Amino acid sequence: MLSRSSASKAQAIAKLCAMPHSALATTMLRAALLHTLKPRQSSAAVAAESSASAGASAASSPTAAVSAAQQAFAPLDTFLRRHNGPRQSDVEAMLQALGFKSLDEMVAAAVPNSIRLPEPLQIADGEFPERELLAKLKNIASQNKVYRSFIGTGYTDVVVPNVILRNILENPGWYTQYTPYQPEISQGRLESLLNFQTVVSDLTGLPAANASLLDEGTAAGEALVVCLNSARKKTRNVFFADENCHPQTLAVLRTRAEGFGAEIVVGDYKTFDFASLGDRLAGALVSYPDTYGSICDYKILADTVHGQGGQLVVAADLMSLSVLQPPGEFGADIAIGNTQRFGVPLGYGGPHAAFFATTAANQRRVPGRIIGVSRDAEGNRAYRLALQTREQHIRREKASSNICTAQALLANMAAMYAVYHGPEGIKAIADRIHRFTQVVAASVASAGHTIENTTYFDTLRIRVADTTSAAEVHARAAECQINLRRIDSQTVGITLDEAVVRDELVKLVEIFGGNAAAVDSLATSVSATVSESSAIPAGLVRQGAILSHPIFNRYHSETEMLRYITQLQNKDLSLANAMIPLGSCTMKLNATTELIPITWPEFSQIHPFAPHEQTQGYAKMIKDLEEDLASITGMDATTVQPNSGAQGEYAGLRAIRAYQSSKGEGHRNICLVPDSAHGTNPASAVMAGLKVVIVKCDNKGNLDLVDLEAKAQKHATNLSAVMITYPSTFGVFEDGVLRAIEIVHANGGQVYMDGANMNAQVGLTSPGYMGADVCHLNNHKTLAIPHGGGGPGVGPICVKSHLAPFLPGHPELVNADGTPQSTVGPVSAAPYGSAGVLPVTWSYIKLLGARGMTEVSKTAILNANYMSNRLRDHYSILYTNDKGMCAHEFILDTRVFGKSAGVQAIDIAKRLQDYGFHPPTMSWPVPNTIMIEPTESESKEEMDRFCDALITIREEIREIEEGKQPRDNNILVNAPHSIAKVSAEEWPHPYSRQRAAYPLPSLRERKFWPSVSRVDDAYGDLNLMCSCPPMENYQ
Repeated sequence: MLSRSSASKAQAIAKLCAMPHSALATTMLRAALLHTLKPRQSSAAVAAESSASAGASAASSPTAAVSAAQQAFAPLDTFLRRHNGPRQSDVEAMLQALGFKSLDEMVAAAVPNSIRLPEPLQIADGEFPERELLAKLKNIASQNKVYRSFIGTGYTDVVVPNVILRNILENPGWYTQYTPYQPEISQGRLESLLNFQTVVSDLTGLPAANASLLDEGTAAGEALVVCLNSARKKTRNVFFADENCHPQTLAVLRTRAEGFGAEIVVGDYKTFDFASLGDRLAGALVSYPDTYGSICDYKILADTVHGQGGQLVVAADLMSLSVLQPPGEFGADIAIGNTQRFGVPLGYGGPHAAFFATTAANQRRVPGRIIGVSRDAEGNRAYRLALQTREQHIRREKASSNICTAQALLANMAAMYAVYHGPEGIKAIADRIHRFTQVVAASVASAGHTIENTTYFDTLRIRVADTTSAAEVHARAAECQINLRRIDSQTVGITLDEAVVRDELVKLVEIFGGNAAAVDSLATSVSATVSESSAIPAGLVRQGAILSHPIFNRYHSETEMLRYITQLQNKDLSLANAMIPLGSCTMKLNATTELIPITWPEFSQIHPFAPHEQTQGYAKMIKDLEEDLASITGMDATTVQPNSGAQGEYAGLRAIRAYQSSKGEGHRNICLVPDSAHGTNPASAVMAGLKVVIVKCDNKGNLDLVDLEAKAQKHATNLSAVMITYPSTFGVFEDGVLRAIEIVHANGGQVYMDGANMNAQVGLTSPGYMGADVCHLNNHKTLAIPHGGGGPGVGPICVKSHLAPFLPGHPELVNADGTPQSTVGPVSAAPYGSAGVLPVTWSYIKLLGARGMTEVSKTAILNANYMSNRLRDHYSILYTNDKGMCAHEFILDTRVFGKSAGVQAIDIAKRLQDYGFHPPTMSWPVPNTIMIEPTESESKEEMDRFCDALITIREEIREIEEGKQPRDNNILVNAPHSIAKVSAEEWPHPYSRQRAAYPLPSLRERKFWPSVSRVDDAYGDLNLMCSCPPMENYQ
């Protein structure tokens, strides 16, 4: 096989010359299929290479024949030229505008030579054409065995409505959206997420719900913190958890408690002496139904917990809540859980949208994002993100949660599942699940086994007869390609789901030696509905209606559902409409080829606790990915478990703390954080039990090394870590980063490098090469997982060898002898986090290879500097290096316009919506500025369109400065201008409707309209409404 390595080209040619003709032809064909585009070069270099190639081809040699054949058979579906936006002529034009002759010369001016990698990045087995990549990944996926899993434990198989699968999960109009911080161009997903909150609030019986969390385990941890923070006494730091909660939920809960100094007490809620805790009880967690299927009445427990000043947290199954009494009615203060069974594939554990609902008293403590109802400037109803001052972006080290990315795309799927099925459809599904569970229970009992839980909705704990064993039952199940839950040597578990069919029921009955011929008669003789079933405690059957809002009673034909999804999609700006140049967010191409595999059954229909022998495809892909990420970051070991960037930060800091504790340095609890850091940094440090000390930045945006050294020395005895983002959050490759790392190491600390800006590093430098001990990556930024309107995300961490033993473990990650692979607790509910989207990142890396990813970094830097150069005559560029260069993003200083024209950064952002663009990052990291990151995927044409818009806006500001437009009624402060606004009968403005709507001629051909006028943030927070508006609003 022709080697990819340039170092071994000579050896490969020698081998080819010695081959027989037939073998040579085969090898040439294989080499052609593996052909990849070469990195872009300067035109002079290209010309020289062409000349050399012409001379070589004239020679009659096997080498020349091989080269010619390679070119003849070269595939046309190579990826780099599709991923990077600028064409070769564009690259040359942009370099010329910047005054450089080549990309390498430009990179040398932007990136300090002291941190450049001495050798090219190495990635095993990369640079595949698109078709070959899919074939290779299909081969890996085929190593997974798609058994029918009835394991339960919070995960079930589902029937994903195809109208939702195709038009949301597989639709770039939905999965390439960003978090809806700009509500005027986000009304579609805001409405859908409000629907999600309404579903959760309705089914849990609690008035306040958020717009999703990462998973049930994380939600339990967040509930713990809410209970701790709402306690009036700091001595209330004991949290009880019932032993019959899901094991992974208990494990993540224990992890989260460590950083807050809370004590987790696990026991049987029925027998536990709560009085023994006195006034130390902060809260209690129970599961409804519990992990083994029992449905318990928690009313007395709720009274007991409340009587001692604590709060009751209920981990609930959302499907069962459609027919069971809602937790809010029996006294729950918080309800959490997973919405996966509302039409979201298993995906080997994720991504899935968790839910969090609570009482009005806890409303302003709710973690994550909340969608609220407000109004726009015209008084029309509009949706927005509510209570944003609760978020870690604002509270920083005072935050108790680091939630940033949630699971918006999956929450939208779950919401649409409820919309599509409606109340009657959801109850019918629940009744069907319970009916078939009764069939299995009756059959298994008749076969001589014991159903240990007398109450159940969908889950049975079965003690097998003494004449057999659990191992024999599992063996018979495996022969039928069925997985059951492994409990102990005599006990197995079964959880049924909506996807179960008659043949599967027959197999389940036969596995337990039951009478398969009786299945049909049992199916018609058992209770048809939950309300009639003796397996449901009489007092726990839901009495009231569910999902009575009109939104859940309209769209039950596929035609209407399709139109509703499309109607919402058309209100939202995504990458399918225009560039989204958000600084620090890296909204790059999410290529179709990368997304295709995530819905393959071999990836999407695997239970996270399936036996390892059935998940060898996932094991291979994850191993490849972990090794590649370690190479990219210059580290030694990787975990993909964290399911967001902030979770990666948290896991990385926990690894540092565990390592230091293992050395007898558990007292090290100081974390140095630059004042320019993203808000998740200090929030993650607090969650890891660290005390945050802020380090200054100088007036050039660089880390103040004098202040860093002074604080590192002051806290040397207790210094745990520093958190550094590189390139900096100001968009510059700082020269002093190596000195900063040296200072921290010299004072006994570890270096955590935030990977938010890794898109400018890959192939040029790496955290490990610079000396960092741990870093995280945002796969939903650097490595092409789509943002999904606010999730999913993946935040793997990569560490040096001394930290490798302290990566997060999981109850399911054990050695052959049953011992845990890691003594450090998990940060996610599933062993590999959001494994279902890892094929995206694997594909991205294998499509580009080392050379391609290096070209991506160079192009990202080129694009940012080209735009910065175009705009510098119109706006002040806030931070650059001493050569006037930025990294992959840059900040426009718009603060001066407040004084000169009464125009703020928000006005410029809203006006950009009139030009058909998503605004850049606003007022971060510097207040009242905007930060722009074009990524490598945008074409020169699109970047020029955006620059033209900003330049035109600068002229609009100038008209205000010169008195040609009033300060209080101008085209910026009134932006954006919706269709309703510009078509209204009255027009009380001194500028024309035409200029408001079409400020550039190109917009007449391509225009994205905001669906509402500027949304009133203050009104929305003062008049908080976080579920669907009343029915009369729809009449």
